[in-house]
Amino acid sequence: MEQKQTLELIGRLSDAKGAPGFEDEVLQVLREEGAGLGSFTEDCMRNLFLSRAENKGSRPVVQLNAHTDEVAFMVQAIRPNGTLRFITLGGWVVTNIPAHRVFVRNADGEYIPGIIASKPPHFMSESERNKPLEISDLSIDIGASSREEAMKDYKIRVGEPVVPDVTFEYLPNGKLLLGKAFDCRIGCAAIIETMRRLQSKALNTDIVCDFSSQEEVGMRGASVTANTVKPDLAIVFEGCPADDTFTEDYLTQTALQKGPMLRYIDAGMITNPRFQRFALDLAEKLDIPVQHAVRTGGCTNGAPIHRSNRGVPVIVIGLPVRYAHTHYGISAYRDFDHAVKLASAILETITQEIIAKF
Repeated sequence: MEQKQTLELIGRLSDAKGAPGFEDEVLQVLREEGAGLGSFTEDCMRNLFLSRAENKGSRPVVQLNAHTDEVAFMVQAIRPNGTLRFITLGGWVVTNIPAHRVFVRNADGEYIPGIIASKPPHFMSESERNKPLEISDLSIDIGASSREEAMKDYKIRVGEPVVPDVTFEYLPNGKLLLGKAFDCRIGCAAIIETMRRLQSKALNTDIVCDFSSQEEVGMRGASVTANTVKPDLAIVFEGCPADDTFTEDYLTQTALQKGPMLRYIDAGMITNPRFQRFALDLAEKLDIPVQHAVRTGGCTNGAPIHRSNRGVPVIVIGLPVRYAHTHYGISAYRDFDHAVKLASAILETITQEIIAKF
């Protein structure tokens, strides 16, 4: 029953439409799934906070963070033929974008289907076939035949968000999750699941969950939430790009089915080594599998959080996602479960005295 409920949680969050700055549907799901776990508040950036029901207000504060947005697109202009010119929101590889379904929000707030189209090879010149593909070469086709029809009948406006059209699936043979936006809806789900497992348990800290906006365009939400929560300690959940399909075995550090990934460094943060070691030692003691990663690029909300206030000890619990920043991601339920177990164990163990050692 617990796994079924968790899969429904992950699926609802994955299917929710949440381009950076337009995370409304995601927040609605989080409010519904988190009902009874504590009190929700929200700021003007659509950062959502969940304060644990058992908080006392006089203890060290632990911030649990995950971001609600996904890599997406935005309508830039409507061409005379009714197709839509668009820009990317977040990091995409251009060649991964064409020939996929999307949803485009219109003036009524409805999401209508479209296809990302490119010029057919039959009409390409030799030079067109050989040149690198650019976003300006692509269009979104919603079925309109003119600019006027797109605006009047389909109610398309410049500045509207566009998200991948993908429906979550559970693949029971490998206990795998298939869907969009696992970066970082799977992290949002991990926070809710952690709070469920800790419900009514006696802890030594207060917990504030932070579901922050606009991570994919520069970690903007977390730059605000860290200064709102003012944590003494923070755990960042992140859907991390898996490297097990293209990297030599000895260098693979984010593989499916091998547990959450704890990174020592990335482009935005050197992880607090004392907090990192505490988490790794606890995982070993409890026989929770983890992966060790030294990243040379990318960063997470840990970057703005660890630099906030007077400095905050932060670790990143990464959930491996194959094909992150594309329409489809694949993750393992086993990794999700172990990430939640590790976070829960940390929160059940941590004390003010331990935090002071970090």
